[in-house]
Amino acid sequence: MFHEIRVPRDASCAAAPPRRPQATLAASFERSGHSLHSGRHATVRVSPAPSGHGIIFRRRLKDGRCVDVPALWPYREPQPLSSAIRREGVFVRTIEHLMASLSALRIDNALAEIDADELPIFDGSATPWCQAIRSAGRIEQAAPCRVIRVRRAVTVECGQRRLWIEPGPGLHLTGHVALAYFGAIDWSGSLSPETFEREIAPSRSFGRFGRAMAGRAYGCLTRKSFLQGVSPRSAALLVRGRVLGGMRVPGEPVRHRILDLVGDLALAGHPIEGRITALHTGHELNHALVAALMRDEAAWDLT
Repeated sequence: MFHEIRVPRDASCAAAPPRRPQATLAASFERSGHSLHSGRHATVRVSPAPSGHGIIFRRRLKDGRCVDVPALWPYREPQPLSSAIRREGVFVRTIEHLMASLSALRIDNALAEIDADELPIFDGSATPWCQAIRSAGRIEQAAPCRVIRVRRAVTVECGQRRLWIEPGPGLHLTGHVALAYFGAIDWSGSLSPETFEREIAPSRSFGRFGRAMAGRAYGCLTRKSFLQGVSPRSAALLVRGRVLGGMRVPGEPVRHRILDLVGDLALAGHPIEGRITALHTGHELNHALVAALMRDEAAWDLT
């Protein structure tokens, strides 16, 4: 059970910086690959969209229908080890890496069309999405970008897991995990497109090799969409105190937790400004924070 903690409004927050315009892609791009949980092949086409459109996923169904699912927190669907959204019974899963890349690279408006219910996992990182976005290009639009500016702290926690946001300029993230054989792993920094691409995007989804293979076997035996695409090619798999094939970046596990957090925060619908501290966080806690923040309208301004 998640517990929400609120503190009095902080009136001392610094003045907001000048705002940027909204932006979209300069051209469409298409990427295909196998998915982490279903193991099936999926193709995603991401296209420019007008101001105020936001990020919308369009499922193309086998009967020829198309259903649009907005990437917004009220549509969030709980799923193990991934972020998912659902509308009108139509489901889209494992959206967090694309959402993080669009958010960090400051793409506010885009249409993502997909022919399956789960996005490709590629190598488990967000780098393929970042490369595709950079290749497509970014263009600014006439409308200003509205920002969620945090005015007072909001905290959610579950056991030793704790996640909180407080006022501050830009988006500053601090992450901490402690893993057996690895010990404490930390990362802290302000998020910019360059920082995200260099320090966060290369980090891969991770898990213990034995647990991942057991999960894959469970999914196969029960015919459930769970870890059917997991392998050393799609995730950083841990064996005692090492990562098979080595870490791509120092402290890769905590950096991937930050990556997922950035993608989950994007379901707020606007960029968020504040300082976030994440202790042993995961998708469930990330979404709990977004919901707690958005429901507490005195805790933020939309500037």
